[in-house]
Amino acid sequence: MPICPLCHGSGVLYFNVPESDPRFGDVYVCECSVHKFRAEKQESLLVLSNLQAYREKTFDNFNPKGRAGLREDQMQSLQFALNQAILFARNLNKWLLLMGVYGCGKTHLAAAIANDAISCGTPTLFTTVPDLLDWLRFSYGRSEESFEDRFEKIRTIPLLVLDDLGTQNATDWAREKLFQILNYRYAEQLPTVLTTNQTLDDMDGRVRSRLEDRDLVNHVQIQAPDYRSPFTDTANQIQLSSLHIHNNQRFETFSLRETEALTTEQKRNLKNLLIFAKKYAKNPSGWLVMLGDYGTGKTHLAAAIANQRNELGDNPMFVLVPDLLDHLRATFNPDSNIRYDKLFEQIKNAKLLILDDLGTQSATPWAKEKLYQILNYRYNAQLPTIITSAQALDAIDPRIRSRMLDGRLCDIFEISAPPFRVLPKKHR
Repeated sequence: MPICPLCHGSGVLYFNVPESDPRFGDVYVCECSVHKFRAEKQESLLVLSNLQAYREKTFDNFNPKGRAGLREDQMQSLQFALNQAILFARNLNKWLLLMGVYGCGKTHLAAAIANDAISCGTPTLFTTVPDLLDWLRFSYGRSEESFEDRFEKIRTIPLLVLDDLGTQNATDWAREKLFQILNYRYAEQLPTVLTTNQTLDDMDGRVRSRLEDRDLVNHVQIQAPDYRSPFTDTANQIQLSSLHIHNNQRFETFSLRETEALTTEQKRNLKNLLIFAKKYAKNPSGWLVMLGDYGTGKTHLAAAIANQRNELGDNPMFVLVPDLLDHLRATFNPDSNIRYDKLFEQIKNAKLLILDDLGTQSATPWAKEKLYQILNYRYNAQLPTIITSAQALDAIDPRIRSRMLDGRLCDIFEISAPPFRVLPKKHR
């Protein structure tokens, strides 16, 4: 690529003004690097926001009709919630409270708002309330970022999105910290989105009093049931798998990207992985770990294996790691009709478990421990397991990595190809 004759590759230019001008000595982005700097800013905002696991949650792919069999009023409530979320994202003004049962679409809409804000350059933090409190606890005694710094960042960030209000451990400390955060943002009227499956009557009185201020807080009640159908019709077992939304991801629809400018090694790498995935699908045994950047085909191949086994009656469990942890957290709610131990056992003993996007979950001590317990059990029991991750192997929890490195049980494939190129949509 030729070097820019203006900035000589630095990407910035100095203002050509006299010394008396206030801009003297300042720099601005060269035209050749505008897109690069914008992309880097977007990526840094995405990391700050904690949205990596939800980057695909947008308004465009939210389904206001929900799953099959919904009543008209339930679909209308989904459409109304979508409209209100879009309106909030456009203005980023006041508070939005999304209420409804677990799995009705609250988190999707909250993440869509956050993603929209990030795309506009607004610093945003998206987190579940339990993870936020864990994040604060973990800052005690840490030199890289003090508790006070983290607390101030949460209180003052331009957009705060708190998912699952009410599922946190209701200790005095947790109640106090949460109230302090919300009370500050209430007083300053800072844009805030909250989701909950509780009623206002179930909440801490001080928080409830703020949420009842209709001049500041827009209440949106979603009437739809769990989109993921949490119970099967036959055995009354909890159904976590989201395989149905990956129904079109089959081996025959997987692209080896022959027309793209990939190296010979990258094409061979993809072909070898496809061959191995087909072989694994015929007789799942041991672990298959697929590593690589976002959009390189890991999820597609994992879903293709799961779809083939599903057609053979295996009922595989395909689940995004952050969603799995959300399901487990939800069982701690006093109103949950799902026992934690029952759900945990179902995950541990699934005939075939596919964990998509390991490493994108919030890395709290609780989350790390639950994932380790699940995977350590499946390792010792030698149960078929597929894991995809955008993390490098060295970045994965050492306890889990040590299991992956057991060549007797686990095959690791690193996809060397870059992400699929996606053409932008036409302007609408």
